[in-house]
Amino acid sequence: MSIRGLKKKQPKTFKVKVITMDAEMEFSCEMKWKGKDLFDLVCRTLGLRETWFFGLQYTIKGVCAWLKMEKKVLEQEIPKEDPIKFCFLAKFYPEKVEEELLQEITQHLFFLQVKKQILDEEIYCSPEVTVLLASYAVQAKYGDYDPNFHKPGFLAQDELLPKRVLKQYQMTVHMWEEKITAWYAEHRGIARDEAEMNYLKIAQDLAMYGVNYFSIEQNKSHTDLLLGVDAKGIHVYSINNRFSPNKSFEWSAIRNISYSEKELTIKPLDKKAEVFKFFSSQLKVNKLILQLCVGNHDLFMKRRRADSIEIQQMKAQAKEEKARKKMEHQRLAREKQLREEAERAKDELERRLFQLEAEARQASEALLHSKETAELLAEKAQIAEEEAKLLAQNAAEAEQERQRLEITALKTKEEKRLMEQKVREAERIAARLVKESDLRTKETEYLKQDLSEAREAERRAKQRLLDVTQVSHSHTNRYPQPSPVVCGDLGVEKGCTKFDLRDVDLKRLSLEIERERLDYLEKSKNFEDRLKQLKSEIHALKLEEKQKGSISQWNEVFGSLDLTLRKALIIAFNHQCINENRSVKMPSDLFCVSSVCCPSSFSSRCTGITCFNWF
Repeated sequence: MSIRGLKKKQPKTFKVKVITMDAEMEFSCEMKWKGKDLFDLVCRTLGLRETWFFGLQYTIKGVCAWLKMEKKVLEQEIPKEDPIKFCFLAKFYPEKVEEELLQEITQHLFFLQVKKQILDEEIYCSPEVTVLLASYAVQAKYGDYDPNFHKPGFLAQDELLPKRVLKQYQMTVHMWEEKITAWYAEHRGIARDEAEMNYLKIAQDLAMYGVNYFSIEQNKSHTDLLLGVDAKGIHVYSINNRFSPNKSFEWSAIRNISYSEKELTIKPLDKKAEVFKFFSSQLKVNKLILQLCVGNHDLFMKRRRADSIEIQQMKAQAKEEKARKKMEHQRLAREKQLREEAERAKDELERRLFQLEAEARQASEALLHSKETAELLAEKAQIAEEEAKLLAQNAAEAEQERQRLEITALKTKEEKRLMEQKVREAERIAARLVKESDLRTKETEYLKQDLSEAREAERRAKQRLLDVTQVSHSHTNRYPQPSPVVCGDLGVEKGCTKFDLRDVDLKRLSLEIERERLDYLEKSKNFEDRLKQLKSEIHALKLEEKQKGSISQWNEVFGSLDLTLRKALIIAFNHQCINENRSVKMPSDLFCVSSVCCPSSFSSRCTGITCFNWF
């Protein structure tokens, strides 16, 4: 195959993939294109006119580099891949974002890049400021806060805070969302471009904003340092402190920057000042540092010169565009407000309509209810007339019943009076019986004492008689029996007379005791008969009271019996048990009364000499 045929088969284009902060683009580039040709194509595609802030970045062997504008793309030391990947990023940062960033697309790209640097912790930010920045980011993404639409958890998928801040505080995702939402609600009415600009205004005051750091070593001490390049100049930092520089060189104070191999020299404008020399790890790093220094210095000088016609036109267009957008935003805000007011008025009218319909429905129901009520009232009036007649009849019957009850009450009072009289009589009888019982008890004790003394005297008399008899018998056996004499006869007769007199006393005493016992038994029998009579009367009264529903009055009467009456009744029955030597069962009614009046334990029966122990 000829050489010409081989040349024809060689590709005329190569593919490039450009990654921005929010999009990816692929282009087919000609083999002879320079870096500026590709860069201009990307800027035209994005509609970007402030091209001096941006560049195409690539990574080769772990070192970041920027595509040179004046050299061909394929002749530069770029990755050999298909497609070739570049990142479209901000290479230089403005000193004042609100004055230098004119286009909205420029603001948006800077906003996205600075936001990513803060989240990736390339720019240090305090927790309070990160929350405020996050609220502006939410305002730029979601617009005005609406509690009906933005429910809790709507930020769950958004990365808004650095991981360092999340780990620093023991707070849940929900708690962070509440803090961000509190700030977010205060940004109502701020447009997206305004929110992004406010974000950048706050971020540009951070110490690490817009600074490119490089590791360097000093010539003599070989101390590890950091070299920082930003829009204001060159700064030297210690390895552990990226916030406060140890030495700074402003662009206006630098006369020349040069490098030789790994050595880079900064010559101040003041010839008396010391020349600063340092060493980098690679030659590529020195080239990158010099490239950034030249670009930042050019922009620094450009800001301090009069604006070119292009810049003036861009500023005028940006001003007009901002005014137009502001008016548009105000118009949209007014329309939104009018729409919200119309919706509120509509809701109010619908609510009022529903209220009127409900009132009409209630009025209709009330009318129907009133008709039904009228019919019911007519029926009730008729029923009331009938009830009035029945009530009159019932009133007459009630009057008759009242009169009958009054008569019954009078009878009940009379019966109660009689009962009280009987109770008082029973109390008197009981008191008398108690006295007699005490007297009989004393007499019985005396009689028992006399009886025991008589028996003792009888025993002694019998003993003496026995002794005399034995003595006489012994004398008779010892001596011949004499003829009876008058003295002997008189002695025997005296002894016999004395014995007969003692027997007469015993018989008389026995007769008196028997008479007293019979008298006491007769009185006890009379008292028992009286008690039985009282029991029958009480039983009859109780039956009558039960029939009349007046059992409470009966309990009051028997509850009013005093302790003396109950004791007298019990003593009488105990004496009866002792004298008759038999078991006696107390009346059930007396048990009832005793159990109410005296709750102490007692026995229901007594045998022999065992008596009741109620008190």
